[in-house]
Amino acid sequence: MNRIPVALGDRSYDVVIEAGLLSRAADYLAPLARGRTTAIVTDENVRRHLATVQTALSAAGVESEAIVLPPGESTKSWAQLEALTDRLLALGVERNDHVIALGGGVIGDLVGFACAILKRGCRFVQMPTTLLAQVDSSVGGKTAINARAGKNLIGAFHQPSLVLIDPDTLDTLPERQVRAGYAEVVKYGLIDDPDFFTWCEENGVRLLAGDAQARAYAIAHSVAAKARIVAEDERETSGKRALLNLGHTFGHALEAEAGFSDELLHGEAVAAGMALAFAFSADKALAPAEDAARVARHLAGSGLPVDASSAGITASGQTLTAHMLHDKKMEAGTLPFLLARGIGRTYLDREVDLASVAAFLDSTRGAA
Repeated sequence: MNRIPVALGDRSYDVVIEAGLLSRAADYLAPLARGRTTAIVTDENVRRHLATVQTALSAAGVESEAIVLPPGESTKSWAQLEALTDRLLALGVERNDHVIALGGGVIGDLVGFACAILKRGCRFVQMPTTLLAQVDSSVGGKTAINARAGKNLIGAFHQPSLVLIDPDTLDTLPERQVRAGYAEVVKYGLIDDPDFFTWCEENGVRLLAGDAQARAYAIAHSVAAKARIVAEDERETSGKRALLNLGHTFGHALEAEAGFSDELLHGEAVAAGMALAFAFSADKALAPAEDAARVARHLAGSGLPVDASSAGITASGQTLTAHMLHDKKMEAGTLPFLLARGIGRTYLDREVDLASVAAFLDSTRGAA
């Protein structure tokens, strides 16, 4: 078992990583229930794990009510947020109750935001079941839904009380979902940990093939890295936490063009976005071309897209940069970009010209 603290003063919490944890979930959840019925929110794809958690709670004398939502990115919507909050209110959820978010990043983001606004804030526990959610979205308190204008534009910072990660849930995850989550693992190496990127190059194949030891190490290392950054800059005020958005400016534009659908998974978009960020950095002579090539080679070798074309997006550079204008990081009409001076040397550049980004994107798809 790994127990990793997220140090945020009186809002600190632990991330517990333990194989088989779902069947022992009551050890952690029963003390939080306070003798009341616990609401568990999940989706149709994760229903297979719901019975394990409910059985464990029942054995500990804790009653639970399940709310099962549709799967997919489209669930992060106003309509589903309204339906979820109405259901939680009907169940009589109180401020000191803990709602359980059992699922991937979509469920975690939606439940977290619902709990942030329900009765001006109630508590919740993250139980992420996808690799992407385990290594990234379940930790740090970012919660949101999508809008027509873009991804995660409506949300709040709202920290969970606890994060419970069972790596065994990855055994039932489709290969495509594992690959998409792996992009977020690689991200931690590219941000500020070149040795970890080398580890990914040497062990990524094992992780993707289901090696339990490789997965456990990658999850714990990623969570510890994110916990450290979140503790330093919870709300992105110093710029440190912004580094976690590597690949997301390009990636969110690709997702927007795909209609925030399963046509392009979030992790796939991030992979393409990271490769594009490094390629753009190399194109501007900011980073060594070999580093950009290494990033693209590893991601492509892991079955992930590395540009708009391999992500299935044919839109022009101008169309994609128009999506970027809705990015949350916009300041005084300027969009900061996460670029790189090399592997493990990501930085925030506030002087990037969007016209040059559009021209670069056109060049990567062979356009004039």
